[in-house]
Amino acid sequence: MQIINVEQGSEEWLRARLGVPTASCYAKLITTQGKPSKQAESYINELIGQRITGEIPETYKSEAMERGNELEPQARAYYELVTDNDVEEVGLILNDIGAGCSPDGLIGDDGGLEIKCPKLSTHIGYLRAGKLPTAYVQQVQGCLYITGRKWWDFMSFHPDVENLIIRIERDEIFIEALHEILQKTIKTINLETENWRKK
Repeated sequence: MQIINVEQGSEEWLRARLGVPTASCYAKLITTQGKPSKQAESYINELIGQRITGEIPETYKSEAMERGNELEPQARAYYELVTDNDVEEVGLILNDIGAGCSPDGLIGDDGGLEIKCPKLSTHIGYLRAGKLPTAYVQQVQGCLYITGRKWWDFMSFHPDVENLIIRIERDEIFIEALHEILQKTIKTINLETENWRKK
């Protein structure tokens, strides 16, 4: 495991991620049932293009995403206060096959943290369900896979309402399926990059 300690969102961080399948996009490669996703080819093409050109893609940030970024430090501080866990911020983590993740924090030797700061109605929905939202299964299990850690805390934060913290354990069956799909994906990216790069 390699940790690239650059600030998340910085140009250095964006450059380090070029052509790398990362946990926030694993849902484009694998379904929650461990099957290949129908979005896989499009995502693979995107990563091949990044490898060939070395150009950082333009990223769209909605108002909700901007709000989430602004609230994340407050959410992290709240998490540390209520759990008594120290959160270590890191940039990009790569595993031995070249897949990556950018956690919201690492905790001790065994844990990690994923923070979401959604709009109020979404947050209330997460509170009522009381479980890891399906949309983030691949991301959280992907972080567990990349880091080799035992557990991951998912936190949904809103400054005006009770907050949700759920501990997620490793799903070894899903992680094995993810590993196999990522191996094939990275092999394809490497081969096709060489095929289509200008001589």
